[in-house]
Amino acid sequence: MPNPTKIDKVRELSERLTAAEAAVFAGYRGLTVHDAGDLRSTLAEVDTRFAVVKNTLARLALKEAGLDGLEPFVDGPTAIAFVGGDPVTAAKRLLDASRRYPVLELKGGFAEGRVLSAEQVRALATLESREVMLAKFAGLAKSQMARAAWMLQSLQAKFLSLLEAYREKFPAEEADTQESPEALSEEEPTAAAEEEPAAAAEAEPAAPETEAADAAEEAPSEPIDGEEEGGS
Repeated sequence: MPNPTKIDKVRELSERLTAAEAAVFAGYRGLTVHDAGDLRSTLAEVDTRFAVVKNTLARLALKEAGLDGLEPFVDGPTAIAFVGGDPVTAAKRLLDASRRYPVLELKGGFAEGRVLSAEQVRALATLESREVMLAKFAGLAKSQMARAAWMLQSLQAKFLSLLEAYREKFPAEEADTQESPEALSEEEPTAAAEEEPAAAAEAEPAAPETEAADAAEEAPSEPIDGEEEGGS
């Protein structure tokens, strides 16, 4: 019958593995107690817990968590770094520790549901941290927003200059259009003035004929010579 204490430890390891963002398996043979304490403190700063585990319990916990692919990393004295924060930052700290403590051997691990070899863990440590990437993404988004705002301002300026050009052009055309009625109004009296003398000239010759006719009617009839002699 399984030991209840053993069962609890397996369950605890399984829950840690399931809840972790990533995990790195390392061999610690030859690591002093003092060095192990310093390593734990360094990893705790990046939300990573470094714990020494028994191989038998570790294998059972991997099976229970559905991480059977990590069993090859459980060989010899094994410690597990349970990463609760950024996997890249934790990998950087572990890589620095392996350089400071040559006896610390990085075996492999997992991150984002993928099994990582020792080389891939080292490659993960060379990537930019989440904070740096987020800062770059924020800077990129800010630059894109600034560029979009600049483009909008440029388009607005071009549109306003176009409206100004049309505004300067239309009053000139309206002035030309308004001059035509004035010119016509000034020419109409001149034409009428030219027609009046012509009408007066045509009416003047009729006056003498009328006066001659009136004089003829008013003059007394002269006696005919023949009629005076006959009467005597």
